[in-house]
Amino acid sequence: MTQTTLFGFGLPPWFYVVAAALAVMLLALAVHRAGAAVLRRVTRSRVIGRLLVNFTYQASRYALLLIALQIVWSAADDALPGIRTLRHLTGLGLIAMLTWLAIRASHAVSAALIELHPANIDNNLDARRVQTQTHVLGRCVNFVIVLIGVSAALMTFPGVRQIGTSLLASAGVAGLVAGIAARPVLGNLIAGLQIALTQPIRIDDVLIVQGEWGRVEEITGTYVVVRLWDERRLIVPLQWFIENPFQNWTRTTSQIIGTVYLWVDYGMPLEPLRAELKRLCQGAPEWDGRLSLLQVTDSNERSMQLRALVTAADSGRNWDLRCKVREGLVSFVRRHYPDYLPRVRATLDGPDEPHGRGEPRDAQ
Repeated sequence: MTQTTLFGFGLPPWFYVVAAALAVMLLALAVHRAGAAVLRRVTRSRVIGRLLVNFTYQASRYALLLIALQIVWSAADDALPGIRTLRHLTGLGLIAMLTWLAIRASHAVSAALIELHPANIDNNLDARRVQTQTHVLGRCVNFVIVLIGVSAALMTFPGVRQIGTSLLASAGVAGLVAGIAARPVLGNLIAGLQIALTQPIRIDDVLIVQGEWGRVEEITGTYVVVRLWDERRLIVPLQWFIENPFQNWTRTTSQIIGTVYLWVDYGMPLEPLRAELKRLCQGAPEWDGRLSLLQVTDSNERSMQLRALVTAADSGRNWDLRCKVREGLVSFVRRHYPDYLPRVRATLDGPDEPHGRGEPRDAQ
């Protein structure tokens, strides 16, 4: 390789290559900034486009710089010392940046879908369905993107190319190996796909899991976070929801019927209690107006059990409504019918009094 001279001074072989690389990098930065400005203006009123531009700004800039450098290294003379190593390192960096860019684009699409379907509305069933599918499928897509990126990086090394090929092949047979060696990891991944497609649970669903009442706060790639009523968090593996029964109070609608139980004496008149129940429900903002019903559902040797049914738009309001109705009915009985609270009846016979023979009182 002949040495280049400038003003009589000898220049190293890398001089023009480095100069070209700097020039191409500056051009790439200018193109990226101009393109980002144009795309921001064009996608200002489009949620998905706007979020794609914002989420991928940094990753796309570094990816464009590495593409420009790789073009320069590819055009350089193969006799340059270290050029092959530099090409390989730049190629690895480019794979990493493209993987990052794809993950950021996936996050942007997920964020756009969630923004287009807000869950802070009264009838949010469809929104929660979309958000659940977005969260679970988004994590699965990110897993596949990382798997492809790592495999592509490994395949650039001749000695470990077989490992990269095996990783790519494992993505296609994940369902076969899930029940054998990779069951703990890929089993939860497949369970996540089942939950995303069939949706036995969704974000913000009200569940009864192992006797605990709570709302689904987060669905990750391996577990579900259930926020309990007392602010504790119950962590449940995804596969548990596929293999075990549980209660979902908001599977088809958030409306729910609540029960209030009350034990009173047999002599308690029911019509005043029914009127009081209706008055309490009509005065409660939590009641949705669908149902308020009082019935006798059980009895024993001392008292009878009353069950009040009340309805509300969701489980949170229903809990508050049940507490108000229970307090109101107990207070009503205590104020107006204190003699009809549950009591224990007993007849104490004297030592000289004969026991009853079972005849009616008016026949004795």
